[in-house]
Amino acid sequence: MSLSPLAYADSLRIGTIDFVSPDEIKVMIDIEAPDGVALNTGTPRPFPRINGYLLIPSDEGHLVAQVEWITIERSQYPKRKGMQDFGLVDLPYPLRKMSLNPLGCLAYEGSGEDGKEIYRFRRGVESYPTVGDAVLLPTQNQLRAIVESGDNRRVLIGSSPLAANAKVMIDPDRLFGRHLAVLGNTGSGKSCSVAGLIRWSMDEARKARAGADPNARFIVLDPNGEYANTFRDMSKVRVYAVEPSEGIEQLQVPLWLWNSSEWAAFTQASAKTQRPTLVQALRTVRDGVFTAAVTPSHEMRRYLRTLVGILQLERNAGSPWAKFPLPKNLLEKLKKWQEGLGDQDSFGATEKTALAAVRDKITALANARSSQYPTYEFTRAEIDELLSLIQAAHFAFGGSDTDILPIDADVPRKFTGDQLLRSVEATAELLGVSEYVETMQMRIRTILSDSRMKVVSGDAKELTLDDWLRNYIGDNQASNGSVTVIDLSLVPAEVVHVITAVISRMTLEALQRYRKLHHGKTLPTVLVMEEAHTFIKRYNDDAENQNSAAICCQVFEKIAREGRKFGLGLVLSSQRPSELSPTVLSQCNSYLLHRISNDRDQELVHKLVPDNLRGLLRDLPSLPSRHAILLGWASELPVLVQMNALPERHRPKSEDPDFWAVWSGEGLEEDAIGDLEERTVDWKKISDDWQQVSSLTDSTEISAPEEDPDEL
Repeated sequence: MSLSPLAYADSLRIGTIDFVSPDEIKVMIDIEAPDGVALNTGTPRPFPRINGYLLIPSDEGHLVAQVEWITIERSQYPKRKGMQDFGLVDLPYPLRKMSLNPLGCLAYEGSGEDGKEIYRFRRGVESYPTVGDAVLLPTQNQLRAIVESGDNRRVLIGSSPLAANAKVMIDPDRLFGRHLAVLGNTGSGKSCSVAGLIRWSMDEARKARAGADPNARFIVLDPNGEYANTFRDMSKVRVYAVEPSEGIEQLQVPLWLWNSSEWAAFTQASAKTQRPTLVQALRTVRDGVFTAAVTPSHEMRRYLRTLVGILQLERNAGSPWAKFPLPKNLLEKLKKWQEGLGDQDSFGATEKTALAAVRDKITALANARSSQYPTYEFTRAEIDELLSLIQAAHFAFGGSDTDILPIDADVPRKFTGDQLLRSVEATAELLGVSEYVETMQMRIRTILSDSRMKVVSGDAKELTLDDWLRNYIGDNQASNGSVTVIDLSLVPAEVVHVITAVISRMTLEALQRYRKLHHGKTLPTVLVMEEAHTFIKRYNDDAENQNSAAICCQVFEKIAREGRKFGLGLVLSSQRPSELSPTVLSQCNSYLLHRISNDRDQELVHKLVPDNLRGLLRDLPSLPSRHAILLGWASELPVLVQMNALPERHRPKSEDPDFWAVWSGEGLEEDAIGDLEERTVDWKKISDDWQQVSSLTDSTEISAPEEDPDEL
């Protein structure tokens, strides 16, 4: 016997509202309501259930609410429907109550071709119910509509255990376009979720292109070497590491890609003397002064241009007429500059005359301050006259006004480490600060001589800027693959933050220039940062000299703030969200939360999430592996997701150590002939690799002379 629509709706009723506020609705559960399993919704379903969904009829259709807590309240014996009280004595009776969090509205949109009703969930509440309104169980169809509603849901990532195993699908534009944070304890499934999101997105894009490779770009920064083999079955995956092998190419981030901030952080350059010297040296070396053999006239023109730039800086800073000893220092600089203004036979008459005028002016300035009690301060007129003479000499040697404008110290033009070192020495001599830059020069020599650093940050003579962008970001139409995995596991600790900062910054700046040259259109790219708490760690903002870790964090903060406008999405994976930069976390609009047990991390997540999710977030300490809570911009409502399973060959190498298998021999893999592959170790081989003596030993063995038997 079928029920009428009204009778069926009444059968779904489980209680009435007795308290309403904007963030909480309390419900008195009917005594006839199910107390374990609901059988009237089409499929047996657990009820009541924490974090389950319920409906409240409203003007727009139904208000969707989530169960936060359930309790029992002692009350008078309730009167049943259709029954009379025959003078029974009232005794305390357990009455069930629960609290709901309002989430949004479920609107009815007609019936489909198969006759099923179509519903659509919309976030936000326009009107709240009142006391006495009925609370209903959603049907199977309504429950699925709550989770599956939304436009452009193209990528299936899992199912929802709380919504009849409804499909949880995401819109890639929402998930990657406004940054995603994947947070959770070690072993909770973060790495598999990150790998799955990339793989499942690429699979759907490949289907949309009828089997052709997608025009996508994922750059995975992998500090632990987990992802090297994760995407092997995908076509043309690029993998870079410190030690290349079969299928893995040499990681190269040459020195000339570093900008002045990254150089200053690596060399720990002081702000007052060393950093200005370093910036001027980078300008000089990027301008080609030390890159090729030039004529004496060309060399003098560059020298004069450098003098113009330095003197303009001195004048703007007020050094010539400042208090002692700055003017005296300027006089010493002028005398040193004069030594480089000698004539050459190849100079023309006009050039020699212009140089002579500069030399004579410097001599006059020096003679005026050579008395027994000299006054070293200069007047503005004296400095302006000297500056005009140097500019005139610069023009006489073929210079122009545009030449005088200093080249950007951060433009990625090629130079070698030796050229930078010579440029620092020459610039320090011109500025008269040679004795103050020795420590900075020593740190530059360190990176030039350390064999571990040279492998990654060497000169890379054959590598051009367009080659680097093509290899690390992706070629036209992603013809060389959609995924780049950069293994940072063996990068020396001294430069790993700088290397990470350079790769990330170059990616952002390349996409900025792409948009500039393509009339506002972007090239969508996703930057994935594993172990983000190591590279995006909160830092002391008022420090005078920022270290490499702070510079790296600042790059990611800029990406978090501005990346969306240039098509660069950010995916962070971290087990310690409380250590992450607040700026970066606040810019993430979507979160995939795995199990989090640490109190500080839980507290931070509660503060970050803008939704009314007190009940759902209490699940975080007890979530099983592969389960996560998806919330934010990528999901119409917060939803518990059981992530799709990845085959073992597609998972990152982040499994727990197999202690028992190695100890006991049970469960070990077998070789081709069926023998157990015991875990053996050759410490000599490891130590040789660690000490980098294997190649030296081999060459020694080959070239060692034979002993003369007569000498024995």
